[in-house]
Amino acid sequence: MSLEGLIQLDQQATLWINNLGTPAWDPFWLMLSDIKFWFPAYGIVMVFMLWKLGWKKGLVVVLSLILTVMAIDQSCNLVKAGFERLRPCYNSWMLANGVRTPYGLTGHLYGFFSAHAANTFGFACTSYLGFRLNDPNHRYRTYGWGVFLWATLVSCSRIMMAAHFLGDVMVGICYGLAMGCAIAWTTRLVIIKAKL
Repeated sequence: MSLEGLIQLDQQATLWINNLGTPAWDPFWLMLSDIKFWFPAYGIVMVFMLWKLGWKKGLVVVLSLILTVMAIDQSCNLVKAGFERLRPCYNSWMLANGVRTPYGLTGHLYGFFSAHAANTFGFACTSYLGFRLNDPNHRYRTYGWGVFLWATLVSCSRIMMAAHFLGDVMVGICYGLAMGCAIAWTTRLVIIKAKL
C-alpha cells in the first residue's frame, strides 16, 4: 500500500472512531485528555513505589519515571515540528467529512505523534516494570491492568477530541512502550550495579 493509501486509511479509521463519540461522553474524554488530571495519579503511584520498594530502590525508580516522561515529551515535540502533520481538527478533509470537534480546535497545529499516548504508555510501562523487576515477591497484576487501561483510555481520548489521528496514537503507544521498557531495564541494571 502506498503512503497516500495509508494516510487515507488512517483518516477514515480516525473519522469512524471519532464519530462514535456522543455529547454525553465528551466531558469524560476531555477530563482524560487534561494533563492536570494525571498529576495526582502520578503522585500516588510514586508514593506507593517508595513504600513498596523501599526508599533507595523506590527513589531510583521514581527518578526513572520522571526521566521517561521528560524524554518522551521533549522528543515528541521535536518530531511534531519535523513532520508538520496537521491534527484532525485542523485538517480540511476531516472537517469536511464530519469529524467531531466537541471543544473546538485542540492543541498546537501539528500532531504527529501523540505525546499523550507516548507519555501515558511510557509511564505505564516504566512503572509496571519498575514494580515487577524490583519486587519479585509480588506480580502487581491488578496495577498492570489498571495502569494500561488508563493509558489506553487517555490515548482514545485524543481521537475523540479530534486532537490526533489513529496513526498518531498508535505510533505514540509504540514509542512510549519502547522508551518505557528501555528505561525500566536500564534502571534495573543501575539498581543491581549499585546493590540497592
